[in-house]
Amino acid sequence: MTTTSTRFQRWVLPGLAFKAAVIGGGYATGRELAEYFIPSGPQGGMLAILVAMACWSLVCALTFVLAHATRSVDYRSFFAVLLGRFAFVFELAYLVFMVLILAVFGAAAGEIFAAMLGWPKLVGTLLLMAGIGAFAAYGNDLVEALFKWVSVFLYGIYAVFVLVVLAGFGDQALATLSAPQPTTGWLQGGLTYAGYNIVGAVIVLPLVRHFLGRRDAVIAGVLSGPLAMLPGLLFFLCMLAWYPQIGAQALPSDFMLRQLDMPVFHVLFQLMIFSALLESGTAVVHAANERIAHAWRSRRGAGMGKRVRLAIASVLLVGSIFIADRVGLVALIAQGYRGLAYLFLAVYVLPLLTVGVWRLWRGPAALAVPAPTLSGDRG
Repeated sequence: MTTTSTRFQRWVLPGLAFKAAVIGGGYATGRELAEYFIPSGPQGGMLAILVAMACWSLVCALTFVLAHATRSVDYRSFFAVLLGRFAFVFELAYLVFMVLILAVFGAAAGEIFAAMLGWPKLVGTLLLMAGIGAFAAYGNDLVEALFKWVSVFLYGIYAVFVLVVLAGFGDQALATLSAPQPTTGWLQGGLTYAGYNIVGAVIVLPLVRHFLGRRDAVIAGVLSGPLAMLPGLLFFLCMLAWYPQIGAQALPSDFMLRQLDMPVFHVLFQLMIFSALLESGTAVVHAANERIAHAWRSRRGAGMGKRVRLAIASVLLVGSIFIADRVGLVALIAQGYRGLAYLFLAVYVLPLLTVGVWRLWRGPAALAVPAPTLSGDRG
């Protein structure tokens, strides 16, 4: 573990990286918000968002504390601790997750370029995948820089977007929020949304190396929920100005931007979404690269080169491009994500809340893992 980390690296960067892992194709475009929060109504949607935020903070905090205590800086090491010989079950689940989530990102990129420039959807998908492959090839330093600067761009554009929408349509949004509406399904919607996204906590485990103690892990975990969900909360509030028809839009963000009639900002916002897709996709592929890199270093005694990282990314991305082109954004989110939520609940969240908490409660003896299981450099 590093001994020169700044507070930003220890407390804030993990939350920004977690945001990068979850914001993705549906959150950034508003499609996930329309799918899981709009059906619960305005007040119910807000409650669902708060449920998701609280779940993320809790699970991230427990994950970071356990990972720091066991020096698990990649998901292979972490699940060797959590699931023992059954760690391969998570590997299989994560493979399904990677292909599906990259397909969602690719489909979203295709929709963006089709809406903005009229290009074939496959062109936008290919541009995104090329960018992900390039960033993923260069390892931790470049990926962390991407998390930092895309986050600055993203939060800035979201802030302007919220101010502009509320200035022009705030009365409609607030009137919708204050009007009595059914709130059924908000708990299920919040838990489902949190469930399939919570794997972001293990995607960002390479950042555990910055923690100096358990306090850093707890603070970083608790902050991860609000850092990841605040843009979504504000975006949802803006969506309420066009409730309920906004729920049927494939790209709610594009629909809202057309109502604003601000062409230059429209382009900036779409570029921000593309940046968020690039950030999220890179986070997913980078986690897989780091898992393989640690095993590679353990067996060969040397680091994994850029060409190998790029080759791994390329294999993942090619399969995802095919799925994105065949299925489309709305169908991927509606059909694939609920299954992922149940899958990760079974192989990650429930073991973390039982086995993980028990190991932390029992102390060092219960946290010890045989050296061959935790392979790789821990520096």
